[in-house]
Amino acid sequence: MTDVPTPAMHIGEVAARTELSLRSLRHWEEVGLLRPSGRSEGGFRLYTEGDVERILVIRRMKPLGFSLEEMSAVMRDIEALEGEGVGKDQRDRLADVLADAAERRARLVRQLAMADEFIDLLGDRLG
Repeated sequence: MTDVPTPAMHIGEVAARTELSLRSLRHWEEVGLLRPSGRSEGGFRLYTEGDVERILVIRRMKPLGFSLEEMSAVMRDIEALEGEGVGKDQRDRLADVLADAAERRARLVRQLAMADEFIDLLGDRLG
C-alpha cells in the first residue's frame, strides 16, 4: 500500500461526502485537477480529509463557471499558499481570482433575481 495518512477513504465515501459522482472525481483525476493521496494494495483510490477539503474547494468553484484549467491553477496557488515560501505572484493571482469570483457570484445573483421574477409573473398569470 502506498503511504497515505490515516484514516483513508475510498472513492465511494468521498463521493457521498462531497455530493459528487464517482465519474466527476475520476474525471478530475484524469485531467490532473485532483489526485488521491494514495492507492490500496488492490489499486483502489484512497483519499484523506485534506483531499476532501480540496475537492470541496473545487466543487465550490464549479457553479461559478471556472474552467478546469482555471481551477487547476487556483488549486496550485492555494497549495503554495498553505506551504512555506509562498510568493507575491500566488497571492496576486488568488486576489484576482477572488475579485473574479465575486463578479461571477454577483452575475448569478442577478440571474436568480430574474428567474424569481419570471416565476412570480407566471404564478400571477396562472392565478
